[in-house]
Amino acid sequence: MSEATPKGGAQATDRPALPKRFYKTAEAVGDQGAWGVALDGRPVRTPGRKPLSVASRALAEDIAAEWQAQETVVDPAQMPLTRLCNTAIDGVAPSMEAVVEDAARFAETDLLCYRAEDPEGLVARQNETWDPILAWARDNLGLSFNLAGGVMHVAQPPETLERVRQLLGDLDHVCLTGVHVMTSLTGSVVLALAVLHGRLGAEEAWAASLVDEDWQIGQWGEDAEAMRRRRAKWLEMQAAARIAGTTD
Repeated sequence: MSEATPKGGAQATDRPALPKRFYKTAEAVGDQGAWGVALDGRPVRTPGRKPLSVASRALAEDIAAEWQAQETVVDPAQMPLTRLCNTAIDGVAPSMEAVVEDAARFAETDLLCYRAEDPEGLVARQNETWDPILAWARDNLGLSFNLAGGVMHVAQPPETLERVRQLLGDLDHVCLTGVHVMTSLTGSVVLALAVLHGRLGAEEAWAASLVDEDWQIGQWGEDAEAMRRRRAKWLEMQAAARIAGTTD
């Protein structure tokens, strides 16, 4: 029989050790249309060994700031922009069509289309928050959605679904990654597109996605673990919104 593992020992053994910070300075480098990050003059590469390159100098500077903010170790959990850009380059760029289809599929069951039938206060809050966003999507993006009461599925117009695919298909791999992540986090491709096109800020879209949850919190109070997960998702939402807006 093996010796007893000290308390917390298994977790400490299983968790990979974070690499120590090995550089003094991190800075954005490049020129118009192709910006990367250099650590002591050496370019950063993705886990797939591709150059970490983005079209926006401002985004590259924000990524460099993540690297510069690391202290004794390099912790990817504290570097959401770097992680999402790595995903965009290594994962999304080679499979654009599949990612477009995955994000577009949310239009078939978009959060904003499924409305509570009671209580009256929640119904009113959903209508007040979501109706203007759907009206904007209809008038500005050509997206008309059918609404449903409760959770019964409602089919969406084929032309709307095709239009969503077209809008997503026009994006580059970095922007598409941001939109896909926002869509997954909120359950709404409409909210993600509203952020992309400047109709909503990231915080507004995040709040709109939490109308039902916030209503329940108002009735029953907060759950500490659920709020911890929610804060982590909000950080991811912020990073996704940032890389979706990649023009300087």
